[in-house]
Amino acid sequence: MSPCQSCGACCAAFRVDFHPAELAGGAFAWGEGVPRELTVPVTAHLVRMAGTDAGPPRCVALGGEIGRQVACGIYGVRPSPCREFDVEHEACNRARRLHGLPPLP
Repeated sequence: MSPCQSCGACCAAFRVDFHPAELAGGAFAWGEGVPRELTVPVTAHLVRMAGTDAGPPRCVALGGEIGRQVACGIYGVRPSPCREFDVEHEACNRARRLHGLPPLP
């Protein structure tokens, strides 16, 4: 099992901004694209996953308990920042620290 399925810290630590072309029906969307109702507009060329700019942040698509068992409700159509995030990024361990989780080896 991927450590991401029991973590979810990144989904509750960072803003997730991306181009509207990744939204449902967009030219650069994976599958059906990110559902518009799960995003908030930022500018004409930028949208954000709802909840990721809240205090504390938590993506509306994240289900479950951080550090135990989590799942992304839109995994197959998630936006590019989520696709590009990797457990090898230092940002992963930064997010884990924010939630009191140990770093990954």
